[in-house]
Amino acid sequence: MLKRVLTPVAAAALVAMTVSAAWSQAPKDIRWGTPPVGTAGHKAMVTLSNLLNKEMPQYRISVLPTAGAIATVKGFATKELEGFYGSDVAYHELATDSSRFKGFKARVQRMPVQSFWSNTIEVGLAVHVRNKDKIKTWSDLNGKRVFTGPLPFDTRAQTERAMAALNIKFNYVQVDLATVGSLLESGALDAMSIYTGSEASPPPWLAEASLAADWAALNPSAQELDTIKKQGFSVAEVPGKVFNRDVHADKVVEFPFFYGFNVGLEVPTDDVYKMLNIIEKNAADLAKTDPTFTQIAKDMKGFQKRGVESSADLVPIHPGLAKWMREKGVWDSKWDSKIGTM
Repeated sequence: MLKRVLTPVAAAALVAMTVSAAWSQAPKDIRWGTPPVGTAGHKAMVTLSNLLNKEMPQYRISVLPTAGAIATVKGFATKELEGFYGSDVAYHELATDSSRFKGFKARVQRMPVQSFWSNTIEVGLAVHVRNKDKIKTWSDLNGKRVFTGPLPFDTRAQTERAMAALNIKFNYVQVDLATVGSLLESGALDAMSIYTGSEASPPPWLAEASLAADWAALNPSAQELDTIKKQGFSVAEVPGKVFNRDVHADKVVEFPFFYGFNVGLEVPTDDVYKMLNIIEKNAADLAKTDPTFTQIAKDMKGFQKRGVESSADLVPIHPGLAKWMREKGVWDSKWDSKIGTM
């Protein structure tokens, strides 16, 4: 008799336990913001999310295109996103309450955190080939119509910082990425932004623009380059063949800055540590799928150190990244106070 009474109770308890276990094992959603479709950042995050969704089933990553990388940093800070695509350029503006982050501090609900540095982006400029003998240096763009990138883009901010170092006064023209090539061809633009990821991968939108216009890379003169370097810019000389077309120059002079795909302190230390190990183990395959990951495939631990050096004084470091870097022997004790607290 007792057995008959307890059996339904036990069954109910078992069901409750099963439901509870299933609930506790449900993957945690991470809405990871990227720049728009057609950009290097979006393409790279799609590749990375495919890997992490497979190797870390406790998380379910969805890739969400936004107006630009800066929008992902702001979306994370206001708790609209759990993952973001952040650069040292954006972090500097955030930390100094300047430029695109002017007045944003009052809206910050949580600070962005650096948890994985993925690549550099290198920015440059190009003109239509018919003008390459008329516009020979960056200073020749004074008074010209230039598309330096969409307003929210870090590539625009970095390009304009380099132009400002030369005191170039140009007319910014805001256009849709899909029309850049045709506007350069028509003469509505005198110059346009070009860039690469990891000195190896141009963005998809630039390939489309190349179908509409025959452009030539516009490199700074030796004197201009010296002036820009004195302002603290790093310089990359990227082989022209990287762009998969004739850029009418053997090398393209570009100015790199650091980018990373990041999560916040809500993701535990051990999970970020595991994520970094997964990425390191699969870095070569990631680079085969998307050359944006070439730099971490060559030297992931060294690249994390360089990334942290660029931003340690700007935003906190995820303790999972700190743990990983200590294990790899690339941590500097001067960063101990920069680690975010869980």
